[in-house]
Amino acid sequence: MNTRRYDLDWVRVIAFGLLIFYHIGMYYVTWGWHVKSPYAGEFSEPAMRLLNPWRLSLLFFISGIAIRYYYDKQATLWKAGFVRFAKLFIPLFFGMHVIVAPQSYYELLASGEIQPGFWDFYITYLIGTDDFSVHIPTWNHLWYVAYLLIYCALAGVLFRPITWLSRQLEKPWFASWFGGGRIFILPALIFVFYRFTVDMYFPEKHNLFGDWGAHARYGTYFLIGILFAKNEQFWALLKTGWRKAAIAVVVLGAVLTLTWNNWSFIETQEIPLQFARIGRVVYAWAVIMVIFGAAQDYLNKPSSALSYFTKAVFPYYILHQTIIVVAGVWLSGFALGATMEFLSLLVITSGGCVLLYELIIRPLGWLHPLFGVFGKAPTFKGDKAK
Repeated sequence: MNTRRYDLDWVRVIAFGLLIFYHIGMYYVTWGWHVKSPYAGEFSEPAMRLLNPWRLSLLFFISGIAIRYYYDKQATLWKAGFVRFAKLFIPLFFGMHVIVAPQSYYELLASGEIQPGFWDFYITYLIGTDDFSVHIPTWNHLWYVAYLLIYCALAGVLFRPITWLSRQLEKPWFASWFGGGRIFILPALIFVFYRFTVDMYFPEKHNLFGDWGAHARYGTYFLIGILFAKNEQFWALLKTGWRKAAIAVVVLGAVLTLTWNNWSFIETQEIPLQFARIGRVVYAWAVIMVIFGAAQDYLNKPSSALSYFTKAVFPYYILHQTIIVVAGVWLSGFALGATMEFLSLLVITSGGCVLLYELIIRPLGWLHPLFGVFGKAPTFKGDKAK
């Protein structure tokens, strides 16, 4: 389990990629977001609901796996923890004070709370105030980095007892308990418990302090990632069982979609309502496990694309939401129609991430720490891993 797991690298890239496309979708659904397309509606909401329960949990799970591999290679945990803290804090601080500012500007402009003029607003943004509906400066989509920073620090402090616990989970009883497809269901009971306890009292807000429902859920996914990262029985169970589990996931997803499409009725029926809540939580866990199982079969091989995106995807993540907001507001003035506007925004967002990374971030080494790039950033050439 100490050899390079290319499938895990691919899952990380895919998780960030899905997050980028999800945020494009947020511009078009009826749910609250920073700005909205004039063509926002319910058309894409069923697909977004299927993605929403597991997209961020997957990211925290893979982050837990990554931190296990990272700390296992370090001779001095406190030094390694400080380096990891810096690698996350620098892009978080830079992102909050530079990259995210246009998002807040257009959000407050759309709500009528400020007058046009970005640079005048930016001075206020840097000074900071809570006079608006949005406290500024803010982290918006970069909340994941803030939470990950805290989880990584705690993992460093508690790494010895965590690794002791992981060794207990590597004993033969693990396969006995979780074999027969139970790995796709039983661990989800932890999150079912959260759903009816801490989640009820602390709805997710991304404000770090007091966001106990989110911390319980994402922190546990992160911890499980650390615990299972090198558990050969865990990976073997996923590899042998993911195909049957995938069928169950599709069926459950279909049932949940019907449920969500009739939510006004379901929420008045106590028993169906509770089953829907349980189903959503189990669905999220099972999807993540199926993804990891399938990745072992199809993605565990090197490529230059993987080498490239492993470095590039985090800068893409930092940049993408600002590009979506700015480009979305700009495109809304052309009355292109829903389909053409969506395709244009998709091209501008993906193309903008690639061009900004290739033309500015990658060539200028001093920018690398600001965007979470450490080590040499490879160029995508051919089909061999560089």
